[in-house]
Amino acid sequence: MRAMVLEQPADIFTNPLHEKDLPVPSIGPRELLLKIRVCGLCHTDLHTIEGELPLPRLPLIPGHQIVATVERIGDQVTRFKTGDRVGVPWLNRTCGTCKYCRAGKENLCENARFTGYHVDGGFAEYSVVHEDFAYRIPDVFDDEHAAPLLCAGIIGYRSLRLSEIQPGGRLGLFGFGASAHIAIQIAVHWECEVYVFSRSAEHRQLAEKLGATWTGRAGDRPPKPLDSAIIFAPVGRIVHDALAALDKGGTLAINAIYMSPIPELEYAKIYHERTVRSVANSTRQDGTDLLRVAAEVPVRTEVETFPLIEANRALQLLKESKIQGAGVLRIQE
Repeated sequence: MRAMVLEQPADIFTNPLHEKDLPVPSIGPRELLLKIRVCGLCHTDLHTIEGELPLPRLPLIPGHQIVATVERIGDQVTRFKTGDRVGVPWLNRTCGTCKYCRAGKENLCENARFTGYHVDGGFAEYSVVHEDFAYRIPDVFDDEHAAPLLCAGIIGYRSLRLSEIQPGGRLGLFGFGASAHIAIQIAVHWECEVYVFSRSAEHRQLAEKLGATWTGRAGDRPPKPLDSAIIFAPVGRIVHDALAALDKGGTLAINAIYMSPIPELEYAKIYHERTVRSVANSTRQDGTDLLRVAAEVPVRTEVETFPLIEANRALQLLKESKIQGAGVLRIQE
């Protein structure tokens, strides 16, 4: 099978992903062999490839927003059959026995494994997943427009939940890439006022197209204080900007697996019972709920597609914020 492989982490502009011909992987009794159709691009791929996250293994096939068809099933699989269309997200496996799993917090599992990080991911023609960690893709979405839902959508939905935004509330989104452009559609569906902060004029225009009440740049003061806010950009200083825009009792959720240092914070910025919390991974329930809500809205993802061989170039554009919405690799031409 063809795959784009990372052998050593390096700056994406050095083209560290190399095309390789690898054996098709084998499967266990409860696993699915997937023929990958498309795979979405994510900032976490960049953090992995560039070594900002400690890598548990090399070489590695990145990618964790997989849309595929089931090519073969293990002899104990009950949830899927050959030919089904499925999605695979970042969360690839949990232990089910640690204190977090037992408490319904499998996103914090002490032994979690992640797609395109602990196990080979979707920048390839084939992949393997346990049947319990695959999702059925609603028919309303084609392959390319489904892919961003599997990470950008899921983590954006969890961020909305953890921001504690209520229907009709005022929500701020700081950064407007793949995840935020999905989250805004759900928030608008909930009749929220959404205030979008982005350095990119093109991204602000997209936000307005998708129903933003107001757009500006980080550091601008919105016309009304925010009930909740989500930071999508991995830039620590934006925490100050978001807190300055947040009303008393408001909640700031930080949607970032990696972030630059947060500058020293005056206590006054979190006084009046403002809450700051991180968003760490997601649960299978988040994925199920997101796909249901996305089909109801229905969410329309903005995508730019690239052939597999252009994975380096596509990620370079992602790093430069030059992709409108979400980038998606086409695996099967």
